[in-house]
Amino acid sequence: MAIEIQSELAEPTGRGPRDWAGFRSYWLRPGIHTGVILAAVGYILGHLLGNFLSSGYQQNVHSDANDVPIVLGYALGVLGWLIGLGVFNDLFWLVLGRQRPPDTHLSSVEPGLGKYFRYTLDHKVVGIQYLFGMIGYFLTGGLFAMAIRSELLSPSYHLIGANQYLMVVGEHGTMMMMMMSSVILGPFGQYFGPLLIGSKRVAFPRLEALGFWLTPAAYVILLSGMLFGGFPTGWTGYEPLATQAKQGMDAYYFAFGLMGISMILAGFNMIVTVINYRAPGMRWSRMPMFVWSMFTVSFLQVLSVPVLVGACFMGLMDRTFQTAFFTNQLGGSSFLYEDLFWFFGHPEVYILALPGFGIIAEVVSVFCRKPLFGYKIAAAGMLGVGILSFFVWQHHLFDSGINPDMRPLFMLTTELISIPTGFIFLVGMGTFWKAKIRFSIPMLFALAFYFNFLIGGISGVFLSDVPADTTEHGSFFVMAHFHYTIMGGLIFAFMAGVYYWLPKMTGIKLNEKLGRIHFWTMFIFFNTTFLPLFALGLMGMPRRVFEYARNLETLNDWVSISAFCLGGSILIFLFNFVMSTLFWREREVGNPWRSRSLEWQLSSPPPPENFSRVPVILASPYDYGIPNALPVADLNPPPGVIAGAYAGAAPQAPQAPQAPQAPRTPGTPSSAGAGTEA
Repeated sequence: MAIEIQSELAEPTGRGPRDWAGFRSYWLRPGIHTGVILAAVGYILGHLLGNFLSSGYQQNVHSDANDVPIVLGYALGVLGWLIGLGVFNDLFWLVLGRQRPPDTHLSSVEPGLGKYFRYTLDHKVVGIQYLFGMIGYFLTGGLFAMAIRSELLSPSYHLIGANQYLMVVGEHGTMMMMMMSSVILGPFGQYFGPLLIGSKRVAFPRLEALGFWLTPAAYVILLSGMLFGGFPTGWTGYEPLATQAKQGMDAYYFAFGLMGISMILAGFNMIVTVINYRAPGMRWSRMPMFVWSMFTVSFLQVLSVPVLVGACFMGLMDRTFQTAFFTNQLGGSSFLYEDLFWFFGHPEVYILALPGFGIIAEVVSVFCRKPLFGYKIAAAGMLGVGILSFFVWQHHLFDSGINPDMRPLFMLTTELISIPTGFIFLVGMGTFWKAKIRFSIPMLFALAFYFNFLIGGISGVFLSDVPADTTEHGSFFVMAHFHYTIMGGLIFAFMAGVYYWLPKMTGIKLNEKLGRIHFWTMFIFFNTTFLPLFALGLMGMPRRVFEYARNLETLNDWVSISAFCLGGSILIFLFNFVMSTLFWREREVGNPWRSRSLEWQLSSPPPPENFSRVPVILASPYDYGIPNALPVADLNPPPGVIAGAYAGAAPQAPQAPQAPQAPRTPGTPSSAGAGTEA
């Protein structure tokens, strides 16, 4: 049976983009403007309805807190936001039993920038929406970090009060851990996932788009918590402090739950896409390492995040309808919340880390000009990390009073997970061995990634051991470890991906001189900021406390000044990004890195349907330096591809030794040799 995929984003034959009946004025189509209007209307209606429904609640009559209208306002506000974006338009026409009229805002063929501000079914547009959204969320979290370090300049003179400090700490941690959970899987996973496996589309484009548009709603709801007093729990939302918190806690639960739903949708979509939409010849042993990382992380999201969503729902029920899931005095358990949260929370660490390893694997192979060392070991390591990450969550509870008999088991599992992580790390070291490295900007960030993650991994060994963790838990030592593994790993990998893939996404390259300045300032000041925190933690400085011993002031001042310089390095990146994409616009339409991977065999940016025909994959994307290596794919195979071979192919020509049984037919050697495996 011939394998042909007809994209639903295809343009009608004989009609140019501007001939569409669906091209109407921006203001007459669903978009951000209609979403904001209906979101505001929905929140007002929900708040009024909540006040009406809860007016007789005894707990509201005798207290100054009423969570019901806030939660109901958030719910109807999000519903209005999605309706205004046009998310339910297809369902509306289906219920009416009518065919939906042409509406090209669902496609990337729409001219101009308007498509980036609307609900769209093109995965490349969604990827760019994620990119700009994640940069905005990261900058917001960074501003909260600057406020924290400003307050810690002095142990006795304060810029903000104790409650406000806890609110800022909670907003910073939650913004970074919640909103940034899709910082790689969102921009690069959604954009390049189908391209890397030779697909014209994702499996469920509507779910993909919905997953993104839930993130701005979660972002606004999280920030709105500051209007209601914030939340004093940090990013973990621990009970019983959460039950005692003000109404800002509702924003935490609701926003985290929304972001969890977004992660579930993205993970489910990616799993189905990778399993069912791979091009002929794209075996599991030929999949790019970035796809392996996305595939593993997607399973983590689908299996662990529903537990978090359930915990958030239970917390909202405790605050609105007076259930007692987490209230010890009424038969609940605060330990229940901690177990539910960390059953998600520790896989979350690898949801953040593994995509970074995937990007770095792509970059390292390209700029070392060598095949990826230990490809199968790296793939097995990622799967091993994914499996073991579900067996380590209770090491976060070593100091909580849980049964001491459980501590040896979770100490063992926590240390075991370092084995597959080490395999992934050593794959990079093996690729560096005797390589002719090109020190491009993406490669510099990749090298920094390995340096930072090594320090984070070594420090994590101390926290996995019960005796050491008893001393270091809750101190700045933990915060230093966490930032080395997440920011030192994830954000450096994200920057490598931006410099590596932005020319492909936009056809524009960033300024190289500014990029090198950005790298060196970011790398140096990141280490001068977070390396001293290990010493501060061992000297007894606790987290989430804005008054500290006077003898720690000098070291805190050093960290704060370094943090301000680190923030300046991010401003250099932002300046480079804005000026390069909007004003300088240095075009890059070819393959500047001489990469073999499939996405770089297309034009920059890729065409609306990715591939004119479904390609046939011929070889691994990492066959650098191998004589007579086959091209990675035939991008223009004859019609009638059957089981990964050609129908009626010509007799076989001599085969290259690296790919036995691969019939060769004439093709374009630079990008698409015309051959495949029988």
